[in-house]
Amino acid sequence: MAEPRRATLKDVAAASGVSRATVSFVLNDTPNQTISEATRERVLRAVRDLGYVPHGIAKALREGTSRIVVLSIELGLEGNYSRSYIRGLDDELTAHDHVLLVRHGRATAGTTKQILDVVRPRALLRFGESCLTGHELRDHGGGWDDGLAAHAAQQIGYLAGKGHTEIALALPAGAPLREVRMRFAGQAAAELGLPPLRELTELGRLRELAAEGVTAIAGHDDDIAMRALVAAREQGLSVPRDLAVMGFDDTEYGAMVTPSLTTIHIDAEAHGRRAARTLLGLSTDGLEPAPARVIVRESA
Repeated sequence: MAEPRRATLKDVAAASGVSRATVSFVLNDTPNQTISEATRERVLRAVRDLGYVPHGIAKALREGTSRIVVLSIELGLEGNYSRSYIRGLDDELTAHDHVLLVRHGRATAGTTKQILDVVRPRALLRFGESCLTGHELRDHGGGWDDGLAAHAAQQIGYLAGKGHTEIALALPAGAPLREVRMRFAGQAAAELGLPPLRELTELGRLRELAAEGVTAIAGHDDDIAMRALVAAREQGLSVPRDLAVMGFDDTEYGAMVTPSLTTIHIDAEAHGRRAARTLLGLSTDGLEPAPARVIVRESA
């Protein structure tokens, strides 16, 4: 059975008794066009009645790009922050007639060229780019106001407020933001008058660190913090009595482990919406992010 013929701009023009140019002006809300409300309503009624949908390929040819935005996320950066960021980015782009595609994996010159050649996106975003390129304090995703720097400081500040002075930062090998995270946390510790943070990459050393006076582990993320809970138990340490453990970024599993994981919850939806509006050239007024907060549980 043949598919019904797709309604065209010409069909809408004929049904509403206006030119195709007028239909285009109405659909694109073109400024500086004197179109009466009656004519506008007639065109929109014809669009609804005919089920007309603008042809995306034709739009792309006129605009020089597709209405697709590609977000590239490196492995190791997935978590609550990235999920809420994607939710905000996707919702805002959808509201402005764009489509979001998310690519997981390491970005290379080759993959970037392939995306640009094949998809011809409106924009190619790299998740966490400011932190990955050394410009982390220039935007809301990396700064001390509401970005990674502030959130890292919040984690160290909570542990310090609980009386911990000797703190180790547990970092997974090869973490994309490893150096940036260590620097932010170290600056926060220094401002609080704490000794330099220990850098922990081998969870088998927890008993050794505890013997040297370390009383708290700040996890790079919830995943490594939960692995620290397991390692502590295997080494005969009680959490939080012998060693407090705190996560970061509040994954859905932190509340399920024993002891349940104290962590930092970060809602980045506003960051994603802000990124969408910025690349579309729209105002970002009214898009203040919700403050990050500590989720207090049993582990710290």
